[in-house]
Amino acid sequence: MERTQHPYDTVIDAFVLMRIPRDLLACYLWLAAALLAIYAPYLNESFLRVLFGVPLVLFIPGYALIAALFPAARDIDGIERVALSFGLSIAIVPLTGLALNYTPWGIRLDPIVTCLCIITVGLCLVAQYRRARVPENERFTVPFQAMRQALFDEFFKKSGSSRTDRILSLILLIAIIAAVVTTAYVIIVPKEGEKFTEFFILGDNQKAADYPTTFLVGTNNSLYIGIGNHEYRTVNYTVETYLLNMSFDETTNTTSLGAMTLLDRFTVPVPDNQTVVRPYFFTATTTKFNRVEFLLFNETVPDDQITGMDRINQSYRDLHLWVTIGSLH
Repeated sequence: MERTQHPYDTVIDAFVLMRIPRDLLACYLWLAAALLAIYAPYLNESFLRVLFGVPLVLFIPGYALIAALFPAARDIDGIERVALSFGLSIAIVPLTGLALNYTPWGIRLDPIVTCLCIITVGLCLVAQYRRARVPENERFTVPFQAMRQALFDEFFKKSGSSRTDRILSLILLIAIIAAVVTTAYVIIVPKEGEKFTEFFILGDNQKAADYPTTFLVGTNNSLYIGIGNHEYRTVNYTVETYLLNMSFDETTNTTSLGAMTLLDRFTVPVPDNQTVVRPYFFTATTTKFNRVEFLLFNETVPDDQITGMDRINQSYRDLHLWVTIGSLH
């Protein structure tokens, strides 16, 4: 008994047998190259990361969406496709980041790259499927061969245009290439701005509240220490924490240091343009202290003989937390 073919079977067969359109194939290949440039050793530290990453953010997702929405050549012209590709990419990427902000993964490199890959590949597959349903002579195709031939005729073919026109066209081409190269250079090698380091402490749930300000001797207390590196290089920071006894003289309106004891010292390597937040635990052994001091040093750490206010003043950044320490008895 002969099986009756469903109408959609023909479409699915055409979708499977149809070769991947060259423009969608270029999207796949660019996506693969961008992933290599982002994650492959050595490549992820070169200019290729920016070269392949910028179009992945600013053009390709929007182009894949336009290809899925308008599979036929008559739908919109080429200039509209390019313009809408940039505009929709600028809309898709921030919305993706906004959605990730409400997930456990957050706005980080791996989740963003994963989402962009899923969106791009999914839209390209939808575009390929929808083009398979359009008659072949009506499908949208990027005329790579015609574009290449037109460029060759414009700059190298002698007939059809005067020598002056060819020279002017060549100057225009050189100007466009120079503009693209200059733009890429500015993006890849940005001018260094102000160099600074963020140093902060956070309470429970990594918020700027609920700090341990009142506790008992011998109890374990916790908070978070954060360091943001904007020094345009990787820095191995050194963090020192102290318990201090500070007194205030109302007659002179000044504070003086009565006692200072080291709690902890540790190193935190932070890559350029990244922020590291780590939990920190401390315990007080006596009630005579009323302040917890946090000192941050970059590569230059003073000698241990330098103590007291001199050491605090020589730190790169310093923070403090006023506390009240009670006795167990």
